[in-house]
Amino acid sequence: MSINFHDAKNKMTYTTRVADQSWIQLMKENINFAGKEAVDIGCGGGIYSKALALLDVKNIIAVDFSEEMLKGAAENCKEFENITFLKGDAYNTKLPSSKFDIVLERALIHHLNDLNTCFLEAHRILKKDGILIVQDRTPDDCLLPGDENHLRGYFFEQFPKLIEIETARRYHSKEVITAIESNGFEIEKEVKHLETRCNYENLDSLSQDLLSRSGRSILHELTDRELQELVHTIQSKLANKTSIVERDRWTIWIARKK
Repeated sequence: MSINFHDAKNKMTYTTRVADQSWIQLMKENINFAGKEAVDIGCGGGIYSKALALLDVKNIIAVDFSEEMLKGAAENCKEFENITFLKGDAYNTKLPSSKFDIVLERALIHHLNDLNTCFLEAHRILKKDGILIVQDRTPDDCLLPGDENHLRGYFFEQFPKLIEIETARRYHSKEVITAIESNGFEIEKEVKHLETRCNYENLDSLSQDLLSRSGRSILHELTDRELQELVHTIQSKLANKTSIVERDRWTIWIARKK
């Protein structure tokens, strides 16, 4: 069954990582964040709200549709006084128009059925020339073969039924670009980015992370028994590895409000 974002037991599931330094560097190379006003829509556990703060954004409003996610994010970001939290969603943030310099929508759009309304709302709250950053996985990103870095590939090799679930919720790049450009933006850049998700000291730490399903909504589609089978398979494939660096491939679209 799918993850329930409103269940209190899941409120910390998206707080267990920090943003990869390569992501921070990529953002620095493409966008001036210093002193800006930003919104993190679909903030989850606040991992990237914190990253925006570390990029010297002046103020960040972290928006999520789940009160439980916001509670986890608030705990995760408690040391940052310039991050505030607001219950809203990608279609209706409840924020004022033409107010913000940057909108981040990371790992959000695969949860949405209506990209046009999502991007139209981002357009509404951004200032003229404001920047929209959309980051998600396309079907091609998701279905790379499994190896010691791209562990997700093993999920689909072990359980092909997950392929249909995963690809059905993912948008192809052309769909995303069309929706962004149709709602008042000009695409400035599309980047394929290999991002380190986690460094595991050993197989045991990887196995525990997989069994917890932390930050992996696709694993909520497996029963406990199936998940145990998956972990056993991955342990067998990586039996000779003393440490594992997990990396995911993402597509990032950077656009400017016309």
